[in-house]
Amino acid sequence: MDLKTISAIDLAEAIRSKKISSTEAVSSALERLKGVHEAFNAVVSTDAEEALAAAKEVDAAVAAGQQLGPLAGVPLAHKDMFDRAGKIPSWGARIRREKPCTEDATPIARLKAAGSIQIAALHMTEFAFGPTGHNYVIGHARNPYDPTRIPGGSSSGSAICVATGVVPAALGSDTAGSLRLPAAACNVTSLKGTWTRVTRAGAMPLSPSLDCVGPIARDVRDLALLFGLIAGHDPRDGFSSRRPVPDYLSLIEQPIDGIRIGVDERLIGEAHPEVQQRLETSLKILEKAGARRISVRFQDWKALDTLGQLLQLPEVASAHGPYMRKRAAEYGPQVRARIEFGHFISAADHQTALRARGTMLSRVLTETFANCDMVILPTFADPLPTIAELDVGGGPQLMAALGRVIFYTRPVNYLGLPALTLPYPRESYLPNGFQLVGRPFDEARMLAVGRAYQKEVPGEVVNIG
Repeated sequence: MDLKTISAIDLAEAIRSKKISSTEAVSSALERLKGVHEAFNAVVSTDAEEALAAAKEVDAAVAAGQQLGPLAGVPLAHKDMFDRAGKIPSWGARIRREKPCTEDATPIARLKAAGSIQIAALHMTEFAFGPTGHNYVIGHARNPYDPTRIPGGSSSGSAICVATGVVPAALGSDTAGSLRLPAAACNVTSLKGTWTRVTRAGAMPLSPSLDCVGPIARDVRDLALLFGLIAGHDPRDGFSSRRPVPDYLSLIEQPIDGIRIGVDERLIGEAHPEVQQRLETSLKILEKAGARRISVRFQDWKALDTLGQLLQLPEVASAHGPYMRKRAAEYGPQVRARIEFGHFISAADHQTALRARGTMLSRVLTETFANCDMVILPTFADPLPTIAELDVGGGPQLMAALGRVIFYTRPVNYLGLPALTLPYPRESYLPNGFQLVGRPFDEARMLAVGRAYQKEVPGEVVNIG
């Protein structure tokens, strides 16, 4: 049994059937974690003692024939932005909570209730406010396929640890692309659900109007399992949706024949030629699996991006206002510059963006999605840049450089739509990926398309020697 490549679903079954113990699985994951962190700066803290103790409890429960949760004994690791009882999350920053948390974030609690075992808290961009993996406080994360390249952010450590086979899945967050970009950069998958589908209770807020919590995994089936566990209403988060949560995993093998995938050739044409070529290759794979290509048009993509910034930046600036007034020197240059920019956006502009959101979403659903079920877009506009290329500090180049990185992702957050990221066939290229953007709460159908795609382009683990 290869513990680096096995899915969470299959590992849980192996533990239940006593083919392997949870203690063995957790010990192996902790051992792999050391080398991965040394090579790629993926970890903030480890939980070895607690994890091994929890694994022994699972093994005892297995031996006693007890009923176990769907992730019982499976080692996972998550972005260090979630509250955990008795611990202080780093938020990837110098500034953090003054006292340990008193309870777990709800998504963490739900995965724990399913039996999973958290082995580490993982690298993230400072305050989750950056799409590249740069962090001037705890050091930049590095891509496991090429350490000179960005791993994507802000959920950098989650994508790195999944890509290298440390864990089969991990949680992250997405405010402007922070699940999708690292998944694409590290050759794995992610799911940003519809805004409000997953509770944010106990997760570090960045821009509450846009924030989404979601999973990163190698296997789309694991995305379905984890997403189903963390989705659903939470009294601790009044915005969380009350819609019933489908059994995503049971629906993942539904046929995709006839599913209509929208292609906006004009919008895709703004990507680098290599990206356009690779997207076309993936689209042909989806067509071979039964999907149909439909021509569509986003009329206001750049307006959506501008509105997203008008919504996000003031919310971030407001949250950090007290710290910026007293502790500005403790911020890294990129994050500080972006927070400061948010103070210059007026309340009137922020409210305009907020009020326009429903109108713009209605227009996109009526026009762009009129004849299609989901839309395909690149995740990155360009081939994977180097860390040095985007190491622009807080200077005038910063906003333009980051704007290009999140050109295809940030408007999706403004619309609140779900997005599934999948990797392109890699061949001789560096990793990169595309996203399927769906209608609100249509995650089940998107996951089925992702499953069909992975039967042709299966997930892989990077060999780091």
